[in-house]
Amino acid sequence: MTSEELLQKVRKIEIKTRSLSRNIFAGEYHSQFKGRGMSFAEVREYQQGDDVRLIDWNVTARLNRPYIKVFEEERELTVMLLIDVSGSRQFGTISQTKRDMMAEVAATLAFSTIENNDKVGVLFFSNKIEKFIPAKKGRKHVLHIIRELIDFQPSQTGTDISLALQYFTNAQKRRTTAFLISDMMDPKFLPQINQKTLFAHPLVIAANKHDLHLIQIYDRRDSELPDVGLLKVKDAETEQRIWIDTANLQTREQYHNKWLQQQQNLNDLTTKTGVHAVEVRTDEDYVQALRRLFR
Repeated sequence: MTSEELLQKVRKIEIKTRSLSRNIFAGEYHSQFKGRGMSFAEVREYQQGDDVRLIDWNVTARLNRPYIKVFEEERELTVMLLIDVSGSRQFGTISQTKRDMMAEVAATLAFSTIENNDKVGVLFFSNKIEKFIPAKKGRKHVLHIIRELIDFQPSQTGTDISLALQYFTNAQKRRTTAFLISDMMDPKFLPQINQKTLFAHPLVIAANKHDLHLIQIYDRRDSELPDVGLLKVKDAETEQRIWIDTANLQTREQYHNKWLQQQQNLNDLTTKTGVHAVEVRTDEDYVQALRRLFR
């Protein structure tokens, strides 16, 4: 892609996503995320009607009178976008690729962030941490993020969502609002969950420390195969090539059932961890999905 083509694409995404964030999402973003971060301000003596869960027991014991912790709203949020840049994002069969959809969704979130005078940063990951852009404010910074969303070329093609969440949890010391944007093509991340192993899952650890939301971008053909006879397919992350007889009903059903099992595992994980999640298909309008997430 030439510099001129890149600038044209950046400008096109800016016009569309900035308009969406300003006219549709600005108020919903503010009501959903602003004020959810609270920072410690002071302690004061307990008054009738105060929440007993806020009692500072150390101060209470020292002064022999009940004192509570007082918190204040954090007026400025830090938003981090965790973007999957693995090989499978290049796939798309109808209107656009998953990569293009991810870029638009991320740009919309980024502009919604700066419209509310907050900071936004990005973590690009494959099966390694590809690039980290620290959170900043301003249109210039968001345009830099959009250019990277469009033009960034990862060094690896695999996916390791656990690694990305672990890096994010360690890198961000203060509570952060984060959006994980991925097609979730990482079977290691989505095993069948039981209570015994749940507490150690990276999503649980990240969600306990941060305000985490998950946006799954997928293509129609990720979930079902067309009946087109013999079809040669390639795994974009491993480069493995195989022939599939899509005319075989059992083959198509097995493929679809594997997708349903993955989605069930994802739903179980997000339900048990309390992480808000939405699905967006590449041939659908992501505006409604983001509205559901914001609400």
